[in-house]
Amino acid sequence: MDSLITAAGRALAAGDPLGALKRVALRDDAPALALRGIAMAQLGDLDRAKALLKRAARAFSPKEAVARARCILAEAEIALAARDLTWAPQALGGARATLEAHGDRVNAAHARYIEVRRLLLLGRLDEAERRLALLDPAPFPPALLTAHELVVAGLAMRRLKIKTARAALARAQSAALKARIPALAAEVESAARHIDTPAARLITKGKERFLRLDEVEALFASNALVVDACRHAVRDANTVVSLARRPVLFALARALAEAWPEGAPRDRLIARAFGGKHADESHRARLRVEIGRLRQKLRKLAEVSATPQGFALVPHMTPEVVVLARPVEERHAAVLAFLADGESWSSSALALALGASQRSVQRALDQLAEGGKVQFYGHGRARRWMTPPLPGFTTTLLLPAPLPSD
Repeated sequence: MDSLITAAGRALAAGDPLGALKRVALRDDAPALALRGIAMAQLGDLDRAKALLKRAARAFSPKEAVARARCILAEAEIALAARDLTWAPQALGGARATLEAHGDRVNAAHARYIEVRRLLLLGRLDEAERRLALLDPAPFPPALLTAHELVVAGLAMRRLKIKTARAALARAQSAALKARIPALAAEVESAARHIDTPAARLITKGKERFLRLDEVEALFASNALVVDACRHAVRDANTVVSLARRPVLFALARALAEAWPEGAPRDRLIARAFGGKHADESHRARLRVEIGRLRQKLRKLAEVSATPQGFALVPHMTPEVVVLARPVEERHAAVLAFLADGESWSSSALALALGASQRSVQRALDQLAEGGKVQFYGHGRARRWMTPPLPGFTTTLLLPAPLPSD
């Protein structure tokens, strides 16, 4: 390998894409194309980066399997940065196996981290944790060690293990300082801000206040009965009852929790659950049926008692009933929360991450665009959606309850 290629590679490793481009910008041989692609990715031109890496992979000879595998690895990282979650993980798995077979342990480990980060975005936390456990970060260089600790922190935040997340972020910050890559240090700082910004609203006895993630963790460990509007569940410290697939039952549970310790009148429950402005006998009959179903679902946590005007929630063991809601109430809050990470998403990637049909997601995006809450660029398959982050609020940490599918 010639000296310019070596120097460009070192510049990229140090987070200096412009320095790398100065050395290889006018070259079209395979190593130069690969380095140019990585440099363009670091500069944010992901489409150009992807095209350069594809050219590089084709330009390497069949005998240069490691170089081709590294190109596939770079393409996968670009796809992840572009929130293109539909790329085939099998290709990355094959590249990782090639790198491991040829002794490139650092890049093989990097491939595993990309796999774990994709699983994290998809909400597949158990699988992400299993794959992360296969990696021993001790021998890694500082940049890769930073990536490891960021993944550990991301999993811990989504599991609401905030002490673990803070410790991982402290280790990530230390590793990022040793790596001397400004973009990496900025990523650690951005992740750390999520812990100390509001993640949810607590509603109890007609009053509201914002909670940070550590306060949400403490709430879930307390004696309170929590109607969780972030995950569409009812829970105490020991039991979780999911109502994510039963929106009518959850609407009733939330209305009863918001009225606690008083009861909720029938007209209010009908309006919240069925959207009926004027309750008639058919609405009341349906309400009785749904209340019976809710009693059955919540039998381990609480009783739903009839009152002269309606119904009341009576917890079995806990002294308090609260509602945990998203910081901002919005019909399509789950879509907005993913877009609020500041990255651009395709509708197919959002559908995959939300576990919803693409038609449902596209309809939600169109409605949000009409209200000026999201914007798009590109056309057809290349269309991407984005929105500026909501100032002062976390984004996807408490997500999501699935969207209804068509």
